[in-house]
Amino acid sequence: MTAPRRVNLAEMIGHFQNHWSPKIVGEVNESLVKLVNLKGEFEWHHHYIEDMQLLVVKGKLRLKLRDKDLVLGPGEFAIIPHGVEHLPVAEEETHVLLFEPNSTLNTGNVRNERTVPTLDRL
Repeated sequence: MTAPRRVNLAEMIGHFQNHWSPKIVGEVNESLVKLVNLKGEFEWHHHYIEDMQLLVVKGKLRLKLRDKDLVLGPGEFAIIPHGVEHLPVAEEETHVLLFEPNSTLNTGNVRNERTVPTLDRL
């Protein structure tokens, strides 16, 4: 068991050098709490069995879906059910907190140079 701790997201984001490379900042039961710095366009992908929640901390995130777009600002979140194709786009630097099962791969069903198989813990 780990001890309770305070997490300051603004301080944590200072540890980031790369975009689109999530870092683990906490764990709740079988899920991970991840922080990621986004900029630009990611990849169309979906997750086979994992639902995910994305909470925008700073900036603006556009989640392109096949039938519509969701635009999230600070303090807003979306839940993407498993199997739903999505394309995250951050026109400006955007900080996002992710809540996902620990089996979730950042690129879902796609494997490429942006796939991060092992995440660092902050």
